[in-house]
Amino acid sequence: MEERRKHVRTKIEETAYISVSGSSICCQVSDISRQGAAIDVPDVAYIPEHFDLMFKSDRIVRNCRIVWIMKNRIGVVFKDDAGYLKSFATSTTSAPSQ
Repeated sequence: MEERRKHVRTKIEETAYISVSGSSICCQVSDISRQGAAIDVPDVAYIPEHFDLMFKSDRIVRNCRIVWIMKNRIGVVFKDDAGYLKSFATSTTSAPSQ
């Protein structure tokens, strides 16, 4: 199968929460890139096309849109550019120019 992602994904296996109509659904983010993620969910029937994803470890919230579904795993694209995860912020941060 041809790889179509623009950014390399990193395996993370991190707990997160999907915000749906004022409630949340616990999920497991299995891999992530600057552009999107693969997420394991209990039941895809309860996940809307657009939702907010909050990571348990650092409370970063990302606005997401589902782009594919495979059994109980969904692939999402991040709809915003702000709030990169710590691993990406750390690897891309450089000292400010003077």
